[in-house]
Amino acid sequence: MKPKNIPVAEDASNEHRARLLQAMAHVAALQGLASTSIAAVVAEAGVSKRTFYEHFPDKDACFLELYRAASASALRTLRESVQPERPWQDQVEHALGAYLGHLSAGPQLIRMLFVEIHQLGSAGALVRREVMQHLADYMLETINTQDTVLTPTMAMAAVGGIHELVLQAIERGEAAQLERLTPSASAVVRLLAGAPHAFVKKKNGPQKRAI
Repeated sequence: MKPKNIPVAEDASNEHRARLLQAMAHVAALQGLASTSIAAVVAEAGVSKRTFYEHFPDKDACFLELYRAASASALRTLRESVQPERPWQDQVEHALGAYLGHLSAGPQLIRMLFVEIHQLGSAGALVRREVMQHLADYMLETINTQDTVLTPTMAMAAVGGIHELVLQAIERGEAAQLERLTPSASAVVRLLAGAPHAFVKKKNGPQKRAI
């Protein structure tokens, strides 16, 4: 079965690229990235190796583009779930539920992406942080519409906490039930959104505003 949540090509010029990403998702989800070969990917996509190299310099580059595409698809679901007329706390919970539901719709793919990205060293870390920054920016845009209640530092902390919750669920074999994390993920955001207004007392010194 083809993995879900990978955007399809919007025009003919992108068709081969989209097919290669779909093929990478399918093969790597079944075999793991380490066991995935370019030969298997192009066979699944129905294109030549020459076509593969016209789009990607190597297997890792194709995987990283897949990670970006899958993450962008999930972020679109998150943004489309925002209900501006509701309090931000309700918006966040509703949107996170939709986001986690989107991820759980393709459990094999999500399990592979969340785990394998850590195997790609600095390149993987860079793309992972890029994706996490997009999620943190979304939180800031959604929550700070009237007052600044969430700082960039706390937004990134919230994203990191939610990612760890997802990883933990994946490790328990619960990738298809990620929506169950919605209450906990929402609580993380609400708690961290309160942090900017808290003051911490420095030892032997004046109070300092939390960042």
